[in-house]
Amino acid sequence: MPTLTTYKTTIIPDWVDYNGHLRDAFYLLIFSYATDALMDQLGMDSSNREASGNSLFTLELHLNYLHEVKLGAEVEVHTQIIGHDRKRLHLYHSLHLVGAEQELAGNEQMLLHVDLAGPRSAPFSEAVLNKLLAITARQVDLPEPACIGRVIGLPAEK
Repeated sequence: MPTLTTYKTTIIPDWVDYNGHLRDAFYLLIFSYATDALMDQLGMDSSNREASGNSLFTLELHLNYLHEVKLGAEVEVHTQIIGHDRKRLHLYHSLHLVGAEQELAGNEQMLLHVDLAGPRSAPFSEAVLNKLLAITARQVDLPEPACIGRVIGLPAEK
């Protein structure tokens, strides 16, 4: 199984800047919707959140802009589970033109499963863990994305 296609949309006029390119904030909006769709696939949809009192919070994310995305482009997000433990989920979203391989942007995220009553961290349910295990088993042969673990910084002056 390749990465999951978690979200598709068309770039609308309100999302582009004076250069006709997708604004920075809307890349993250698109990736955020993809995370919501992944949560739905894991059984963590709105009805589950209400019943369980649990959700995912974003601890950290990195966003890499790799190629232009213009007005009217039809795009899709592919999602790869990089890893998880009992409470955390490490994932990578990549943005593509629909049906194309070239990555236009990448988004690495570290998410925490949270009991909203605290709020405090909480272990995933057995059902969610089983779905995560099934996805990661199908994605085991996928290469690690090139933008994983990148650090922002200027090179040291010599």
